[in-house]
Amino acid sequence: MRKKTLNFTAVIYPDADSDWLVAHNPETGTTTQGKTFEEALANLKEATELYLSEFPLATKRRAILTTFEVSSLAHA
Repeated sequence: MRKKTLNFTAVIYPDADSDWLVAHNPETGTTTQGKTFEEALANLKEATELYLSEFPLATKRRAILTTFEVSSLAHA
């Protein structure tokens, strides 16, 4: 039997307190890290696969990734 391939979103950003990268999947909430982009993404894939083996997703809705602006006064 052939496994179905699922597509997920990866948000990768620098950790504020170290030189590591944080990798987050908004659809499942899985989060991990890595020293390089490739390592962070590979770790996220593994963490997400482990999560899905225990908690299969009931829906197949995709996350919406967008940006928004805030006033610089918000930092005051």
